[in-house]
Formats: sequence, C-alpha cells, structure tokens
Amino acid sequence: MLLVNNLSKQFGDQVLFEGLNFSINANERLGLVGRNGHGKTTLFKMLAGVESIDEGEISIAKDYKVGYLRQNIEFTKDKVLEESCTALPKDEPEGQWRVEKILSGLGFLESDFDRSPFEFSGGYQMRINLAKALVAQPDLLMLDEPTNFLDIVSIRWLVQFLKKWPGEVLLISHDRSFMDAVVNQVMGIHRKKLFKISGTTENYYEKIFMDEEGHEKNRVNFEKKKKLAKEYIDKYRAKARRASQIQSRIKALDKMGSIEKLRRVKDLYFKFNEAPPPPKYCLEARNLTFSYDGNKPFLVDGFSITISNTDRIGIIGKNGKGKTTLMNLLANRLQSLTGYVKMHPQCRKAHFVQANVADLNNNMTVLGEILASREDGDKGLARKVCGAMMFSGQMALKEIGVLSGGEKCRVLLGKLLCTEANTLLLDEPTHHLDMQSCQAMIESINNFSGAAIIVTHDEYFLKQVANRLIVFQHGKISIYEGCYEDFLKDVGWEDGENANISDKNKKSGIKLSKKEQRREKAEYIRAKNQLLKPYNLRIEKLEVDIVTCEEKLSDENQQMINAAENQNNEKIHALSKSIGLTKKKIIGLYDEMDVVLQEMEDVLKVFEAEKTLRLE
Repeated sequence: MLLVNNLSKQFGDQVLFEGLNFSINANERLGLVGRNGHGKTTLFKMLAGVESIDEGEISIAKDYKVGYLRQNIEFTKDKVLEESCTALPKDEPEGQWRVEKILSGLGFLESDFDRSPFEFSGGYQMRINLAKALVAQPDLLMLDEPTNFLDIVSIRWLVQFLKKWPGEVLLISHDRSFMDAVVNQVMGIHRKKLFKISGTTENYYEKIFMDEEGHEKNRVNFEKKKKLAKEYIDKYRAKARRASQIQSRIKALDKMGSIEKLRRVKDLYFKFNEAPPPPKYCLEARNLTFSYDGNKPFLVDGFSITISNTDRIGIIGKNGKGKTTLMNLLANRLQSLTGYVKMHPQCRKAHFVQANVADLNNNMTVLGEILASREDGDKGLARKVCGAMMFSGQMALKEIGVLSGGEKCRVLLGKLLCTEANTLLLDEPTHHLDMQSCQAMIESINNFSGAAIIVTHDEYFLKQVANRLIVFQHGKISIYEGCYEDFLKDVGWEDGENANISDKNKKSGIKLSKKEQRREKAEYIRAKNQLLKPYNLRIEKLEVDIVTCEEKLSDENQQMINAAENQNNEKIHALSKSIGLTKKKIIGLYDEMDVVLQEMEDVLKVFEAEKTLRLE
C-alpha cells in the first residue's frame, strides 16, 4: 500500500500541484489524467523516487515494491530475451517461459529473441522496457503512456494482461478506450488539486463538469445576494431609524467573504484552415505496389481505393505492416512501383507525420516555423495559431531546439492548421496529447468539411471518427466499408467461428442450402463444445480458486492496515509473509490458467485443421 499526504511540487514560479492527498489501496487500478504540463509524469517520478518532493510525504509499506516503465534505454545484454530476463525477480530465476510469453504478447517473434536489442527501432526498444516492467512483477506497476509505441493487437493483449495483474496499477494514457478497459478508479490533477472517483474517464469528466457548473451557479447566486445587500445598505444608510439594522447588514456583508470565479483552463484548440472541397472525390489510387528494395515481399501489393470528399478513413493493423508506407504513397511522398495516385485538381492536402519533427529548424522560433506555413504571411493569424497550440506570448518566441518532443509535435500541428486543405492525412496525430486535446481533435475532424485519412492505434479515436477502414491483417490489405465497431463485430482481429465455416465452404466450392448450413453449424458447435468441455471445467475451477485467493488477499490487506494503525509489529510481520504467499499463489493460478488456455488453443487449431481437410 501507498499513502500520499499533503504533496506539493513547483518548478520556479510554476506550481504544478499543492496539498495532494490520496492512497493506493489493494487491487486498485488507477488511471491518472490531467492536461499536459499539469504534473502527471512529475507525480509518477515522485512516487518512483526519482523526483524530489517540495512539501509533504509519500509513505510506502515495508516490502511493497514499486515498479515503473522507464523512458530511457539502458541495455546490458546482447539478446532481447536475455535483456528482458534481467528484470526477473531474484526468487524466480527459471522464469524464462514467462518472459517469452510477454515478449510474444508485445509483438516480438520467436526469431527476435536472439537478436540484439539495439537492432530494433526506438518503439520496439520501448517495448523491451515495457516487457521488463511487466516481468519484474512489482506490487504497484506504474505505466506512463505505454500505448504510444504499441499497435492495436498489442494494446488489446496488454489490456487482458493488466486485468489479471495481481497487485495495483497506476496508469497514464491519452487512449480512453485502453484506460477505461483497465482501470476501476480515475484520479485527476485539475486546477493544481487532485480528484479521485470510482468508474471510468467519462464518470470523472462528468463529475468535474458538474462540480464546476455547480460552483459557477453558487458564485452567481452569491454575487446576487451581495449586490442586493449592498443596494439595501446604500438605500437606507441615511435613515437614522434604521441605523442599527444597517450596521447589522454591514457586519453580515463583511462576513460573507467571496467566491472566486474559476479561471479558464487553457486547452489546445483545433480549427483546420479549410479549402473548398472537390465536387465528389479527392483522390484515387490504383494498383499501388511498393517495397523499399523493390523486391518481394511487397509491403503494399496491388492496392486500389477511391476516396470521397467526406470520407473519414482509419488505417489500422500491426506495426511494421505498411500503414505509414501506404499513407506516404497516398500523399505522394513515396513513388509506387506500379499503378498511380491521382488527385482531383481541386484537392489540397495537409500531411501530419509525427516523425517529421526532424524537419523543424532548431534555430527558428515557434512563431517563425508556423508563420512559414502561411502562404499569406499573416503574422496576426500565425500568432493566434501559436496561442491555440499553447505557445502564447513569449512562448511563441522560444527556439525549436529547446522544446520537448511533445512541444515540437504541437508545432507540427500548428503548421498543419495553417495549411489550407480539404484533405487531411494524419499519421498518429494523438501522441503527446492529453485526453482533452484528443477530444478537441476528434471534434475538429468531425466538423471538417473535407476528407480525413488517419493512421491510429487509438480505438476510442477510431470509434468516434472513422466511417471506412483500410485494414492490414493476415498478410493483406483490405477495405472495410463501415465504422470500427461494426468491423469488430463483423471481422475482428481474429477469425470468428462463422467466418471459419464460411471460408471453408468458399474453399471447397460447396453451395449449401440454409437448412444444411444450420445443420453444419450446429454440428460444428456441438463437436467443438464437447472437445473444449474439460478445458472449460478446469478454467472454471481456476477462476473460483482465484476469486477465493483474491478475497483472502483483500482481507489480509485490511488486517495489515489495522495492524499498522495499532503498531502491532508482530502481526505486521506475519501478515506481510502471508500476503506475499497469497500473491504468489494468485500469480501461479493465473500462470496455470494461461497454460490451460494455450493447450485449449492448440487443440482447437488441430480441430479446425481436421475440419478443413474433411471439407476439402
């Protein structure tokens, strides 16, 4: 357990937060939210012991291990698997199988295990850091934006992994779908204070809105009362017979004090510089093929699409499969080996690539970079865009070279807003944004009158924006005509049962009547259920055992709190040992569950293969 009391932090004249009080209790999964620059990462570092405390204290129970996702790369081993194994707890030297499972879940192939960590991109190196954080099995796991370098498939795996986490989790993420799927409590830094509630991010933001709306109503009513009191005093002040009454009113008015008006909190503001859209279509791609060496296998192979002037297209799939390559082909930043990309004469595109921060001139000011994007050279409008990107006043005169990575991305977004366009091409636009800024971008894209093509792994973003999808899956590129939620129902990230039957019938060329299809489906389900019944029974028993152990752990944690309050050292020592054994048992049960699930998956694959052979 962890207890924070009266915690404060400031840098120079900037107060990040003050008087924070909260605790992290047994089995809590906390989401930490707040605007960029309001102290989320600083608070993380303070809890991890790598940032100093100005005022207050952080109390951590004895033998309570805090682990966090490190942002710096410090590898000491020559192989990915060996490097990841360095984080194994000392009492688990033979845990290599668990490390392999975690690496696979984070998108590493078995052939990657013996490669040097330094051969991989920065994103995959951060995945190794994430694997080490998960492998270490701390009591409190702290993750700061873990999805920034993961694809959708890896994010979905991580959600399931964290749901089984036997200890506590503290999570920062701009991805609302990810956070809401993992956490059971939301804690936010807002106006330098901290608010904690049970539920989802939506519950949290609703509570903040209602509280501030209530504050403003109270303030307005309070000001009305004060105004009426002053008017009464002014009106009857000269009346001698009301002197005592007036003095009483004056004293009451002095005691009333005041209710401060809430200052407006600055958010990023997005309004795209719209050009008139083309009549119907903005661009057409035909038979696009591409690989970086010109040889097979191609990242993009024979891809065609026509994009209308109102499309909202999400490009989705695992990392390294060609999403950004396809985006660059559509933007004419890469030349296709075959086919063509044809843009309507009235098409005006604006392309955002987060990796393009290297294209910024480090010696140029923020205002200078953004002004260079305006064809009209309007300095006043460029200043407004700087303010919208939270570079107001002297901040706009800072040189690019001294900015953080997130600030440089905001400069790129500012340049995008200055570019007159009716077609947006956005590659991971929400990285380095907070939730409020992500929501502002969603609303601006939905209000945009032109087309938008977006590469993103943020499922909340996809659900809010996309009406068509380009899907990289199963070694091919396909177009799904519909929204992301329909894609999950109809296709999903793994073939569903109906899809398997349909595919088999398609392969064999058999045309079945509806009655025959129903019979085959019923037979398929019966045989599958019979095959999986013993595994399901084992899983049910394990689930009962896990619930029992988790209830025991919760009870022991409560006893530990009581023992700590009573300063019963003997009881604390005994409970500490018992809690450790219970946690180890819970981990063992989850590991056994994974083994059973893997066995069931292997048996199911054999079953599917046999059914396919019979049909062929």
